[in-house]
Amino acid sequence: MPSIQKLLIANRGEIALRVACTARRMGIATVAVYSQADRNADFVKACDEAVCIGAAPARSSYLDIDKVIAAALSTGADAVHPGYGFLSENEQFASACEQAGLIFVGPPASAIAAMGSKAAAKALMQAAQVPLVPGYHGDDQSAAVLHAHADAMGYPVLLKAASGGGGKGMRVVHESADFTSALLSCQREALSSFGDARVLIERYLTQARHIEVQVFADQQGNCVHLFERDCSVQRRHQKVLEEAPAPGLSLAMRAAMGAAAVAAAKAVSYVGAGTLEFIVEPDGRFYFMEMNTRLQVEHPVTEMITGLDLVALQLKVAQGEPLPFGQDELSINGHSVEVRVYAENPAQDFLPSMGRLAHLSYPPSGQFKVNQNPLRDDVFYSGQPFALRIDGGVKSGDEVTGYYDPMISKIITWGPTRDAALARLQTALSNTRIVGVHSNIAFLKRLIQDTDFVTGTLDTALISRRRDSLFPAPVLNYKAVAVALLAIELGRPGAQGRATSESADPWQSLKNWRLAGEVTHQRELAFNGENVTCSWQISAGQSAGFAVGDDQKMQHLRWNAPVFLSELAFEVNCELNDEYLSAGVVWQSDQLHVFVQGEHHVLNWLDPLKKAGEQQVAAGGLTAPMPGKVIAVMVKAGDTVKKGQPLLVMEAMKMEHTLQAPQDGVITACHFNVGDQVSEGVAMLEFQ
Repeated sequence: MPSIQKLLIANRGEIALRVACTARRMGIATVAVYSQADRNADFVKACDEAVCIGAAPARSSYLDIDKVIAAALSTGADAVHPGYGFLSENEQFASACEQAGLIFVGPPASAIAAMGSKAAAKALMQAAQVPLVPGYHGDDQSAAVLHAHADAMGYPVLLKAASGGGGKGMRVVHESADFTSALLSCQREALSSFGDARVLIERYLTQARHIEVQVFADQQGNCVHLFERDCSVQRRHQKVLEEAPAPGLSLAMRAAMGAAAVAAAKAVSYVGAGTLEFIVEPDGRFYFMEMNTRLQVEHPVTEMITGLDLVALQLKVAQGEPLPFGQDELSINGHSVEVRVYAENPAQDFLPSMGRLAHLSYPPSGQFKVNQNPLRDDVFYSGQPFALRIDGGVKSGDEVTGYYDPMISKIITWGPTRDAALARLQTALSNTRIVGVHSNIAFLKRLIQDTDFVTGTLDTALISRRRDSLFPAPVLNYKAVAVALLAIELGRPGAQGRATSESADPWQSLKNWRLAGEVTHQRELAFNGENVTCSWQISAGQSAGFAVGDDQKMQHLRWNAPVFLSELAFEVNCELNDEYLSAGVVWQSDQLHVFVQGEHHVLNWLDPLKKAGEQQVAAGGLTAPMPGKVIAVMVKAGDTVKKGQPLLVMEAMKMEHTLQAPQDGVITACHFNVGDQVSEGVAMLEFQ
């Protein structure tokens, strides 16, 4: 088979950048396809050519097989890499590539068909005597039959999209009365995300680990496993953190799971990169869940511990080259952890957050041994693994929209031990700054410090089990207050052209200059919905005293000249009561984002010169928690509702979110219908 000369990447964001990076090192030209929403995205600029294939919705662009194939043919590409998500596990797409004379960088369509449907894959594994979670995987999809099987199985049960992945189209049902509404929601989400409303039912294992095994096979029939990854830490059935190898896994268990994974891949004549996912009970019994017939989001942790470039391997295998190693030549080196940085609000059940990234920055390279191109073209790389890797697809100024997954980036660290990798990850998270959307950075920091996580007590219920410690109530930090007051004193960075003038004329300065004496200002900040009055007293030079609230004890702050990074951000070194602080501030209107000692604090300055009207929602109203599309309305004006009753369903970022009645009452007005687009904060319903 001839070598690949030009590669079309049928995906977007960080995975498109990741594939383009390896292709470039291998001397392969690249073609990006993009939607209108991604016109200015980095992955478009990173490729040699780019073709717009449609409007922002994925069904009009990234999921349109004909448009992708046409883009490949018109640009002279001879191969297509599907990335993950979108069409990566679509057998029709793999077949279309083959019929068009294009090399599909993935398994044959027959293997995707065999494993792409969870129901069909489970039937195949059952025939091969691979242990399965008890459940129903049948063809009869009538609501009555599905409900009867769930009742017979006993609750809780897990509904799963038969053709799904990524946690979409999944619902846990705890009792029979909730089954019908959960089924309808699951089917809608499955149809929207995968074009297939079929579901399967499994017994829901409440204290189980999620462990997956990376396999790789070539066209000559050779197949190996590249060890395992633990993906137990999840929210909404989607992975939040992955690590390799799995903590506490015995050598015997690793060998057994690896052998089962290889056997499963060989059973469908698999080719390329694939992942076998298993659910593991506390007693060590493991069950086949599904096979992902593509590269996984979490593949970097496997690369970090094996020294392999999995994308390079994919391209070489697609060209017909045999695997350059056998199972006995592979070994584990150290430990690697990956976290997914999402635009979401963990405090509000991880609701997606949309908007412009006003500021996005990662740790400076001087803090770590960083290599932007860590993986060599010859598949292996030599020397000590790098300590930090960041795979991202967005930058400051980019929009996080509701059309695609809300992942901002992946932060991956390596260490000789798990503790070392986690320590490096803690440092990396402490120096990652995101302003403009909510993010899960603070949550991830608490997560990797959690006692159960640190000790390796992992299961898929960890987040819900440790909710009290992972979601603490916000606490006002006086160090953050000090930096916020200093930020107000210094003024917005955009005004610094006048504020830092070297002129001795006080009228040319924005400083609080006086002829004589000191003056104490009263400044009001808002934190977590409550106002805080602060006293601020400027002394000679770059120093001040301040007190917070009713505390009359004066704190003392000194600072060096700030370093202004942009019209929104600056860095400053301070001394607070003889304690050294290095802080960063990002202004967003009158909102101050203060980064100090690895923590992110948000305070609002209540500028006395502004007379901003208060925005109030009428009592009894229910507002949209995010921008999105209304896909179901279950009530109408005049209906009596009970507390917790589903009222309306919104869709954003491919996920459904149900708004429930906060109390018993009567609906007095419905302001939106199915199909309407709504903005965050608008009144959706009113009730008494």
